[in-house]
Amino acid sequence: MRILFITDYLPYPLIAGDRIRVYNLVQRIARQHQVSLVGFLQTPDEANGVPHMQEFCYRVETANLRRRHKLARLPGLLRYVLAGIPFDFEFLHSEELANKIRQLVSTVDFDIVHIEQSRMALYMETLPLDAHFKRILAFQNVASIQYDRISHIALTPARKMRAWLHSRMLRRWEPRYAERFDRCITVSEVDRRLLMTANPRLQVDVVPNGVDTQLYQPLALEGTQPALLLVGNMSYAPCVDGALWFCNQILPHIRRAIGDVQVWIVGISPPPEVVRLNGDGVHVTGRVEDVVPYYRPSTVCVMPLRAGGGTRLKILEAMALGRPAVSTAIGCEGLDVVDGRHLLIADAPEKFAEKTVRLLTDKALYQRMVTEARELAVARYDWDVVAGQLLDVYSEVTQ
Repeated sequence: MRILFITDYLPYPLIAGDRIRVYNLVQRIARQHQVSLVGFLQTPDEANGVPHMQEFCYRVETANLRRRHKLARLPGLLRYVLAGIPFDFEFLHSEELANKIRQLVSTVDFDIVHIEQSRMALYMETLPLDAHFKRILAFQNVASIQYDRISHIALTPARKMRAWLHSRMLRRWEPRYAERFDRCITVSEVDRRLLMTANPRLQVDVVPNGVDTQLYQPLALEGTQPALLLVGNMSYAPCVDGALWFCNQILPHIRRAIGDVQVWIVGISPPPEVVRLNGDGVHVTGRVEDVVPYYRPSTVCVMPLRAGGGTRLKILEAMALGRPAVSTAIGCEGLDVVDGRHLLIADAPEKFAEKTVRLLTDKALYQRMVTEARELAVARYDWDVVAGQLLDVYSEVTQ
């Protein structure tokens, strides 16, 4: 098969969960099929990743994501709102990218055009109506739910209102526009049911997030001092909220039981409010080239998310690397995990702290959970397994 991926980023380097997903799927599918990729360069230095993607992609085309002044964007934003299109999508409108897509589609006889994320779905309109290829729209999260949750944890009234308005527009637009595609993909059964409830006419398959269980082998427990690891994209509002909530509301309870516990907050672009957490046993790293060296001395991973959507790759990484996790219900939403077997789940600060302390002190529970979680990661969430599921969808839709 000849497959075209359309994304709003170049999926290398692997600096965020959405890129990790696309990278691993494209890399594996390209072993058997001809894959082309079109995406934005969100910063100029991302062009350095193009040669790496060209090692296994047939074609890689990019366009620079233009950062325009708010006043210059105003007419476009108004047009989108009047047309009932979520206004944030205007930021991703690019004639340069559209022309790259048109050129590729005119020169390569694709079997599948796969658009990643609903925010890029409008690029379907650059495709010829009479083309024989099948159109796939992948939801890494149902964005209407994602932004509704963000509206509840946003730090300012303006951000709350913006997220709320965006969620309301997405609630109407997403399931309706998705009907133009031959097939939709979600990362969890939870998200599949949300889309099907909103529009029963959709055909939706689940292709979960994954982890490279060959690369991520269980780590020996090296640290002698208890250490907690929080990994996330710190340019993403739910991760910022999670870091602040954990350090301000949960960590004090943990330290009443274990006074010398250390906390590592690892992720790109931490805003000032997260950077200010650094100190007194809390370490804020910013972007790192490899997260594994931070898992190695850590004892337990924490996922204190109170908003967001889709599923968290960081939990899967922890499961593969032999580090048990404590998570909120939203933090592990959509994963086939069982509380007390694969991880521990708590939503109240006191309960979250209590379960974290339990993992730090109960060696039998700790080892049992490491074993169970690793087995689930290998059987259900290895990227080879996940890529095979996506190829099954491609084969079915092209028959």
